[in-house]
Amino acid sequence: MKNILVFLMSLILTSCNGQEAKKPLNKTPKMDKDNLEYITFGGGCFWCVESCFNMLKGVDAAVSGYSGGHKANPAYEEVCTGETGHAEVVEIAYDPKIISYEQLMDVFFFLHDPTQLNRQGNDIGTQYRSVIFYKDETEKEKAEAAMKASEASGRWNGKYVTEITKFEKFWPAEQYHQGYYNANPNQPYCSAVVGPKIAKFKKHYGELGMLEPENEQ
Repeated sequence: MKNILVFLMSLILTSCNGQEAKKPLNKTPKMDKDNLEYITFGGGCFWCVESCFNMLKGVDAAVSGYSGGHKANPAYEEVCTGETGHAEVVEIAYDPKIISYEQLMDVFFFLHDPTQLNRQGNDIGTQYRSVIFYKDETEKEKAEAAMKASEASGRWNGKYVTEITKFEKFWPAEQYHQGYYNANPNQPYCSAVVGPKIAKFKKHYGELGMLEPENEQ
C-alpha cells in the first residue's frame, strides 16, 4: 500500500511540474478597432517604412501614400517629379493601449536618417523628406518632444531636419505599392536597400518584444 501511495504522489507531482512548465506565453492584448488612432509621417521610400510598421504589436494597418502636397489624388509618377509637393508617407492606424505615440516615434526615427534634408541615401528629392504631420496642438507638442528626445539620444550624428507640419490630407498610394516589399523582396532596390533595413529593425525591436510573434524570425 505504501508503495502505491508513493507512486500516486509521484504522478501528482510530475503532473503539477508539467503544468508549471507550460505557463501561457505573453500574448498581444486584443486590439480595440473601434478606438484606433492615426498618425502620418514620411521617412524616405515608403516601401520600407510601411513594411516595418505592419510588424508591430498594436498596429492595425500601415498604408503607403502621399501627403503634404498641393495636387489632389496624385499619381506616383507625379510625386516622383517633386512638383506636386507631396512626400511619400505612411498612415498608421494603431491602438494606443498597446503601442504609444512615443513608441511609434522611436521606430520612425530608427528607420531613417532625420539629419538628411530632402533625401534618404541615394533617394533624392522633396518627396523623400523627413516629415511628421500633426492633427492638433497636443500632437504637435508630442512630435516636437519626440524629435528633441531622439536628437538628444545621439542616435544620429547631426542636427535633425525633420519637418513638423499640419496634416491636411492623406492620399493612399496605388495598390501595387501596398505591401510592396513582401511581394517583391528580390527586386534590386528591395534586396539592396529595404531588406537590410528591415533586418536591422527586426533584430532591434524583436529584442524589445514589440513585434507580433510571426514577425520575430
